[in-house]
Amino acid sequence: MSKPQLILVGGGGHCKSVIDVVEASGQFSIAGLVDTRDKLGTTLSGYAVIATDDDIDALVREYRYFLVTVGQIKSSALRYRLYQLIKSQGGLLPTLVSPRAYVSPHAQLGEGTVIHHQAFVNAGARIGVNCIINTASLIEHDAQIGDHCHLSTAAVVNGDCRVGDHSFVGSRAVLSHGVHVAPNGLIGAGAVVLSHTEAGSLYAGNPAVLKKRVS
Repeated sequence: MSKPQLILVGGGGHCKSVIDVVEASGQFSIAGLVDTRDKLGTTLSGYAVIATDDDIDALVREYRYFLVTVGQIKSSALRYRLYQLIKSQGGLLPTLVSPRAYVSPHAQLGEGTVIHHQAFVNAGARIGVNCIINTASLIEHDAQIGDHCHLSTAAVVNGDCRVGDHSFVGSRAVLSHGVHVAPNGLIGAGAVVLSHTEAGSLYAGNPAVLKKRVS
């Protein structure tokens, strides 16, 4: 039986990482990429850019499965817009887990979320929709990750933490047990967060302190 076909929406560096997870998982066959008009006909990791955002309504009539493969650091706005566009046209967003990651059978994952290589999601953790759980990141027991979040490489979210919707946690950042990152938060690389944060704000340092408002 042939594998279901998958369209990847976004053709930059993050897409390369997702392609590697898709190939390793063996669940889907990549039918093509969606990117900007100037990229039409080019290839990324051997897969062709076959359409732009404006063509998603037509693609949904031919294909069922889509993933948002645009990266997210300063803002989730583009990933959120593309997720909403796919959903509004009736596309389905699968959850994808690398075979080289561990996800507890007692954890919950939302649609469109990708768990990258060497990530670890422990029992009782809940992850929302359209999230990036990047390489070697750790989500401990009973932690909750909101919708449209990105946990960057080797980030550590300890037990009972809460990461609000549309937030970013940088590489090797550590959230201490029970810490809440308010929605639209940015946590800098290597930060050690010991107390709750304010919404729409950047925190950095060890211990992390408020650096500026970002929204």
